[in-house]
Amino acid sequence: MTNTNPLWKTLLLAAVLLIGVLFALPNLFGSDPAVQISARSAELTANDVAKFNKILADSGFTDAEIREDDGRYLALFTSEDEQLRARDALAAELDPNSYITALNLVDASPAWLRNIAQPMFLGLDLRGGVHFLMEVDMEAAIASAEERFIPAWKREVREAKIRGTSIQHSKGELSARFKDVAERDRMLDVFREEAQDLEFQTSEEGEFAYITAKLSEIAIQEEQRSALQQNIVTLRNRINELGVSEPVIQQQGLERIVVQLPGVQDTARAKEILGATATLEYRLVSTRSDARPYKRREDGSTIMLDRDIIVTGDQIKGASSGIDQQTGTAAVFVNLDNAGARRMQEVTQENVGNLMAVVYIENRIDNIQVNGETVKKVTKVEEVINAATIRDVLSHRFQTTGLGAQEAADLALLLRAGALKAPVQIVEERTVGPSLGKDNIRQGFMSAVVGLAIVVVFMAVYYRVFGIIAGLALVTNVVLIIAVLGALTATLTLPGIAGIVLTVGMAVDANVLIFERIREELKSGTAVQTAISAGYDKAFSTIADANVTTLIAAVVLFSLGTGPIKGFAVTLCIGILTSMFTAIFGTRVIVNTLYGGRRLNTLPI
Repeated sequence: MTNTNPLWKTLLLAAVLLIGVLFALPNLFGSDPAVQISARSAELTANDVAKFNKILADSGFTDAEIREDDGRYLALFTSEDEQLRARDALAAELDPNSYITALNLVDASPAWLRNIAQPMFLGLDLRGGVHFLMEVDMEAAIASAEERFIPAWKREVREAKIRGTSIQHSKGELSARFKDVAERDRMLDVFREEAQDLEFQTSEEGEFAYITAKLSEIAIQEEQRSALQQNIVTLRNRINELGVSEPVIQQQGLERIVVQLPGVQDTARAKEILGATATLEYRLVSTRSDARPYKRREDGSTIMLDRDIIVTGDQIKGASSGIDQQTGTAAVFVNLDNAGARRMQEVTQENVGNLMAVVYIENRIDNIQVNGETVKKVTKVEEVINAATIRDVLSHRFQTTGLGAQEAADLALLLRAGALKAPVQIVEERTVGPSLGKDNIRQGFMSAVVGLAIVVVFMAVYYRVFGIIAGLALVTNVVLIIAVLGALTATLTLPGIAGIVLTVGMAVDANVLIFERIREELKSGTAVQTAISAGYDKAFSTIADANVTTLIAAVVLFSLGTGPIKGFAVTLCIGILTSMFTAIFGTRVIVNTLYGGRRLNTLPI
C-alpha cells in the first residue's frame, strides 16, 4: 500500500496549525482606545502611577484597565469618548515638561496571550492619521556647510593682522578679498590646512586678489547624506515629543523623507512642528563698526549686534517652557552642552553689565509663481526677542523671555528635539480619518471573506470531499498569513489585504492542478493510490514554477517599491510560501490520512 504518512509529517502539520492559530488569535480581540503616559527623562515611578490613578479616579474613571508596559502607563477605556475625556483630565493635571500624554490603541487580548503573541499593526489607511512626503532642501544644506567656514576664516585673518579684507558666501561659493597678493597666498595656505573638504581657486581683479572655494563633490555627497540622516533623527525626536505612537519615518530616495503618523488628526499642528526650523542664537549688543543690524520683534526698531555668535541652537541639549517668576511672562529654560556652557561662561564673565540679545531664527518656505512655474522661496527671518543686561556669569542653565506662551512651548519642543540640518518642504500630504479607516477595514475584511467563501463553496461542489479539504487548506492559509504578519510585527495595509485576496486565488489554483491531474489518472484507468501519488508528484513542478516566478516578482516589488507597494509585496511573499505549504504539504497529509494505505476503487473527487 502507498500514500501513508510518516509520523513526523503529521506532527509537523499539527504543530504549524497550533502555532498559527495561537499567533493569529490576538487579532480576534481587536484593540481598545487608551491614554498613554511616559516620562520625558527618568522612568515612571510607583508614585507617578499612583498619581495618575488618583487623577482618573477623581475624574470618575474607576473602571479603566491599567497597564504598565515598557516604561509606559496605559489606561484602557471602552469608547473613544471616554479616552478623550480621560486624556483631557490627565493633561490638565500633569506637567507637560515632565510627562508626554498621548492617545493610543492597545491590544485588548488577555494577558496570557499578550505574553505569547501580538496582533498585526494596522497601516495608516486602516487606522487613520496623516501622511507627509517631505523634501530636504539640499542646496540650503550645502550652503550652510560652506558658511560654517566663515567664522574660522575671519579669526585667522584677524590673528594674522591683515586689514581691508572681505569674507562672504554668495552664489554658492565662499570668497575672500585681499588687497595684497602675497597676503592672499599666505592665507590660502592657512585656509587649505584647516579645510580639507574645500576646493580652492585664486584670481586677481583690478587692485584686489581673491580666494574662492566650494565643497568638493565627495564632501557634497557626505553633507547631503548627513543632512538627510540628521533630519530623520530630528523628525523622530519631534514626533516623540508630540506623543505619537508607532510612527513611520523612512528615507525615500536621496532627498525625501516619508512620515506617517497613525491616529493624528490635527494636521496643521503636525505640519507646524515637523516643518519648523526655529532656533536661537545669543549675541552681544555691539557698537562696533562691523556690527550687524537686527530687527526687534516688539516694535520693529533696529538693534546692532556683534557678528560673533556666543552659542547657537545646536549647543542646546535641553529646554523647557514655563513662567518667569519675576515678570510672570512665558519663558524658555535652556540647558547648554559643555562646549556651549564654557563659551557662555567666558563671554558673560568678560561682559557683566553689558547687553546680550537673543535672536529668534526661522527659515520659512513659500511657493511662489515665476513665469508660470512654482518655485520654492526660502526666507530667513531673524528677530531679536530679548535684549537684557548680563547681571551675573551664566553657564549651563539660564532662561530666555520675550515669547508668547504657545510660542515658548513650541520653541522648547524644537530645541529639545534638535534643529533640522536643512529646511524641509511638505510636497505631498494625505489625511485619513478614523471613520474612513474603519470603513476600509470593514470593506477589506468583507471582500476577503466573500472571496474565500465563494471559492470554498465552488471547490466543495466541484471536487466534493477533496474540495472541502482544499477549502480547509485555504482557511488555514489565511490564518498562517495573519500569524506570520503578527510574529514579524508587520503592518497590514489595504494593499496588503489585496495581496491576501490574491493569494487565496493562487492557493486554490495549486489544488485545482493537483485534483485535475488525479482525475485524469483515474480516467485513464490508473489505480486509486497511484493516481493520488501521481497527481501530487506530477503537478508539483508546474505549481513550483508558477509560485517561484510570482515570488521573484514580489521580491522585486518589495525591493524597488515604496509605501503601499511594499505592503502588497510583503503579504504576497508570505502568502506564496504559506499557500505552497498548505496546498501541497497540508492537503496531501490529510488526503493520505483519509484515503492512503487502503484498497479503493473510487475517490470522491
